[in-house]
Amino acid sequence: MSPYHSGFVTLIGRPNVGKSTLLNGLLGQKIAAVSPRPQTTRRRQLGILSLEECQIIFMDTPGLHKPVHKLGEYMNDVAAATLEDADVIVWLVDASQPPQEEDRLIAARMEQVGRNLPPVLLVLNKIDLVAAQNLPAHEQEFQALRPKAEVFRLSASTGGGRDALLARIIQALPVGQPYFDPEQVTDQYERDIAADLIREAALRHLRDEVPHGIAVRIDEYKERSEEQVYIGATLFVERESHKGIVIGQGASMLKQIGTTARQEIESMSGRHVYLELRVKVNKNWRDDPDALRLLGFVIEKETE
Repeated sequence: MSPYHSGFVTLIGRPNVGKSTLLNGLLGQKIAAVSPRPQTTRRRQLGILSLEECQIIFMDTPGLHKPVHKLGEYMNDVAAATLEDADVIVWLVDASQPPQEEDRLIAARMEQVGRNLPPVLLVLNKIDLVAAQNLPAHEQEFQALRPKAEVFRLSASTGGGRDALLARIIQALPVGQPYFDPEQVTDQYERDIAADLIREAALRHLRDEVPHGIAVRIDEYKERSEEQVYIGATLFVERESHKGIVIGQGASMLKQIGTTARQEIESMSGRHVYLELRVKVNKNWRDDPDALRLLGFVIEKETE
């Protein structure tokens, strides 16, 4: 009988390369918010895949990028910290483009880790969007950033190449016992996932200038029965003008966001959801350490 394997796998990459889409696909269910806009993921989230022969704890991370505010610094710190915590690194890149500045930033971060860096699997995602004649050149350019990394081609959105990647991850995991109950699929509570799904709905519906300045706080999460839950949440924006856009004429936009979020939360929880949303202004909250702490973004540099 083959030994049981278990370990931690970080999913790392620049914003909007498909990390959360890949995680949801590997788990066979949605636990991570996904949208076409970059920086949808702001915190590290565990996705736990328990199979007969192994348990894989995926760490979905914020996209590494060049930060312009304290929230961005926090997100980068969260992602970079997983490089040494992991047993395997899955580095996702967008194969439809040559390497960008942020890809080189990630390669440099890995180089800084040095000998303690776990094995790296370089995953060329979005191959379904690449012209056949461009893929070899893009692959060569990415491989040059991390020459010893094993290369995989993947489409996270269609699932193509996912099984081969999963098989290699399992092979690379150390022998060990499971860390979590086999029934557990994430380390987040339903209320935390609900906040992400509300923000995801806002990202899908709002204009370009608004979404990145939005944060969601769950104010109330009351289980009225096994089949029903009440959620009260506040959407924080940075400008008074943004508040009007989020609410919309006759509260039309807020209703759209609420309807989309409620449907996603119900799909996730399997329960009927009564969702009440409100909007408040918190100017420049992304650069305010106190506001960030209140919203759950703990900046370690500030507390040492």
